Amino acid sequence: EEQAPYTVALVKLSEGPIVTAQLTDLGDDEVKIGMPVEMVTRKIRQEGPEGLIHYTYKFRPLLQPVMV
Repeated sequence: EEQAPYTVALVKLSEGPIVTAQLTDLGDDEVKIGMPVEMVTRKIRQEGPEGLIHYTYKFRPLLQPVMV
């Protein structure tokens, strides 16, 4: 609820599986089917000032083109 509204997508990994994930760092970018994305790790919460930190994965538009 703190981050709503947010964009969720089905992301097909290069290894084959498809995962459901939040898209982040979109800015003014339009979301398109087939757009290249990369995984990022993000902190989602911390339990107390010295407590356990919880992370998750999200995807953002690819910043650097993949060189083949």
